[in-house]
Amino acid sequence: MIPTNWRTSTYTHPNGNCVEVGRLGAHAAVRDTKNRAAGHLTIGAAQWSSFVRKVTSGRYDR
Repeated sequence: MIPTNWRTSTYTHPNGNCVEVGRLGAHAAVRDTKNRAAGHLTIGAAQWSSFVRKVTSGRYDR
């Protein structure tokens, strides 16, 4: 199964150094925009939601 509706963040830089996220059934799929042919990483919905919450809370800010 191949994810559909790939999207990138609105914060994506024009240099292309970013990832795309897509939906794959009940999972999230993530791929590198510089090498889309390399495939994607599939992540469970609960794990993805947890990661997004931590990112938006600033947990990973430097």
